[in-house]
Amino acid sequence: MTQFVIHPRLLADCHRLGRIGTCHLLLHRNAALPWFILVPETQVTDLLDFSPGAREAALDACTLVACYIKAEFGVPKVNFAAIGNLVPQLHLHLVGRAPGDPCWPAPVWGNLDPGPEYSPAQVAAITAALRAKAGLIPRPDDTP
Repeated sequence: MTQFVIHPRLLADCHRLGRIGTCHLLLHRNAALPWFILVPETQVTDLLDFSPGAREAALDACTLVACYIKAEFGVPKVNFAAIGNLVPQLHLHLVGRAPGDPCWPAPVWGNLDPGPEYSPAQVAAITAALRAKAGLIPRPDDTP
C-alpha cells in the first residue's frame, strides 16, 4: 500500500495540523482570515464522485471545522469550496468571512493580499483547540 501524500502546493501554503476522521486538516498560512483546508485521504479528485458514505464523512469533518471557525473567530459565515483548479488533489476550503474582512464581499481567490502569518504559538493554540473541540488527531508527521 502506498503512503498518502498531500500535494506540495498545499503543504507550501499551509500549516499541517492533524487529522479529523479520514481528512488531513491544514491551516492556511495567511492569518488575515481563518482559512482551513481539509484533504480527504483518497485518490478521488471530485467531491461529487465520492461514495455517499465517504462524502458524508468528509462533510461531517467540514461541519466540525466550520462550527469551530464560527465559534472561535466570531464570523457569521463560512465559505465552502472544492474547486481544485490549480491543485488537482481533492481538498475542501473552509474560510471564515465577515463584513469588513480584507476582501469582503469578493471571494478570497485573487483578492486576498499577502497578510500576516500565524506565529508558532497561534498555530499551537489553534491545534489544541481543534483537538478539544473538533476531535483533531495529531500524527507524528503532522507538525506545524
